[in-house]
Amino acid sequence: MALQLTTQTLLSLPSWPVLAGAVVVALGIDRWLGEPRERWHPVVWMGHYLGAVGVRIAPLAGVQPRPMREFLSGLLAWGVGALLVVVCAFILNWAALQLPALWMQMFLLGWLLKPLLAWRMLRDEVLAVEHALADSLDAGRQRVSRLVSRDVSALDATQVREAALSTLAENLNDSVVAPLFWFAVAGLPGAAIYRFANTADAMWGYVGDRQGRHWFWAGKCAARIDDAMSWLPARLTALLMGLPTLWRGGSLVFRCAGLTPSPNSGWPMGALAVGLGICLRKTGAYRLNPLGDAPVASDTGRAVRLCGQVLGMLTSCAALTACFLLALQASNGRAG
Repeated sequence: MALQLTTQTLLSLPSWPVLAGAVVVALGIDRWLGEPRERWHPVVWMGHYLGAVGVRIAPLAGVQPRPMREFLSGLLAWGVGALLVVVCAFILNWAALQLPALWMQMFLLGWLLKPLLAWRMLRDEVLAVEHALADSLDAGRQRVSRLVSRDVSALDATQVREAALSTLAENLNDSVVAPLFWFAVAGLPGAAIYRFANTADAMWGYVGDRQGRHWFWAGKCAARIDDAMSWLPARLTALLMGLPTLWRGGSLVFRCAGLTPSPNSGWPMGALAVGLGICLRKTGAYRLNPLGDAPVASDTGRAVRLCGQVLGMLTSCAALTACFLLALQASNGRAG
């Protein structure tokens, strides 16, 4: 009986008021304090694991591929890492729910959730690209190379800006909306497993060679799981971004979404392009909203403000939900 009770308690999820309040706390910490130090950052720890294991599952470029072995190795390595992440998140989730007051649970869960999302860092990095471009094209290329994995040495100023804005839109989903979505679905374990899946895709999910290793088969599992977990959040992100222009641009966003190699990234990128009336391109890959103007320096600020409005909507919705549910609980308690 004791074991059963402990298992039920460990697997329990926070109540809706606690979930909503924790989102407000996490977004507030992100706004005012930013990222924790690397030594305490769980996503950095995930990256260390994925980097150490990745060199063992992906063969050197030029070596004869062994598809089944590489795929199964990637699947096993992903599964072990995911299990570690989920177990740690369940324990921390359980510890937070042992606190006696709801506001304490909200605060601790918010602190634990914060490293699993990152808006302030994303915003600052994109604005830094624009500031670097104002100095020189080489400075802009160097700065945008921190955001993208492609070769940036031949990009012109417009292409540098397009790369930064595309990253802003795509990572609004990957770094903010999707972690919050999975937090709402499954608490801290949900947000943690999503961040692990997304980090694994970023490090392993390549269709060819990267850093001297061939990733097509070893990273296929990571790429497909991330695609599945990002499917609905990406479309919610596009909806939130496109609300101001939904009545006249919804069908255009839908068409843009099918133009990218990824089944998900085209949704937020298309919503940003249509919402700002700009064209976002990647040579040989996609051209979103082709009738739009080439982005200029002022469009970076406009893009950040549009994405910031999404954060404002999420924060307001979470705060109102928490207040309403807490008031309802208090009213029911008095009535009882």
